[in-house]
Amino acid sequence: MGWRPEIAGFVGALPGLRFTEVIAESVHPAQPAPDLLELRDRGAAIVPHGVKLSLGGAEPVDAGRVAHLAACAESLRSPLVSEHVAFVRAGGIEAGHLLPVPRTRAALDALTANIRRTQDELPVPLAVEPIAALFDWPDAEYTEADFLTELLERTGALLLLDVANVYANARNRGEDPVALLDRLPLERVAYCHVAGGSEEGGRYHDTHAAAVPSEVVDLIGELCARYRPPAPTHRRPTGELRSAPRLPGFLLERDGRYPPAAELRAELDAIAAASGLPAIT
Repeated sequence: MGWRPEIAGFVGALPGLRFTEVIAESVHPAQPAPDLLELRDRGAAIVPHGVKLSLGGAEPVDAGRVAHLAACAESLRSPLVSEHVAFVRAGGIEAGHLLPVPRTRAALDALTANIRRTQDELPVPLAVEPIAALFDWPDAEYTEADFLTELLERTGALLLLDVANVYANARNRGEDPVALLDRLPLERVAYCHVAGGSEEGGRYHDTHAAAVPSEVVDLIGELCARYRPPAPTHRRPTGELRSAPRLPGFLLERDGRYPPAAELRAELDAIAAASGLPAIT
């Protein structure tokens, strides 16, 4: 479950919590929230999740913002940090929103340069998250999957896969989300997001302020099936069976209109059931 001040008590009370995520811009590295420190000291991994670095911008990433992300990782003893494949500012103007990057070679070059600059200053690995886009720029030179695959190959970054974003993008384009899953470099996935959204104006909006739709829960099952290869038909010379690829962890995001605790627990249980992972509640 993603840590937010409004639900800090709920997140802190979850039994066996393995990891959580905090918006990096909300953290004061010299003095993190006591609830976060308690989770850290209990052994829960805390991932700082940036929203304002603007990796996809034409300008170089701001050194101060990168330093803040690095300081968050050190203060919280984080195993990795994450940010978005998006831009949030251009020409000194702040958009106040995550905007999709054009899927062109020029945009890929800019992203690659900014990710490498960021990685050079981080003490831990970086995972990047493709966003839910309400529109695509014209004259794309890549599909979404091919764009991401080349970006990860160029930079060595990990993939933060938002299952709800896969659903949103496929739905808004009139495509099959399972087909998109099958083209993504799943071997690079560090962990996964799950969130709810709503239909408005003929588009599906990734609001993080609604229950996770059943279609997204079903997509979790489709994703996890791709990490469960068929039973091996032979043994290694040592007699050992081949090991299955490791399932990624799943994190529920909620950023508004928080429901009663029982509803959040039910969503977590549904995610666990779909993934085949142990229930957390």
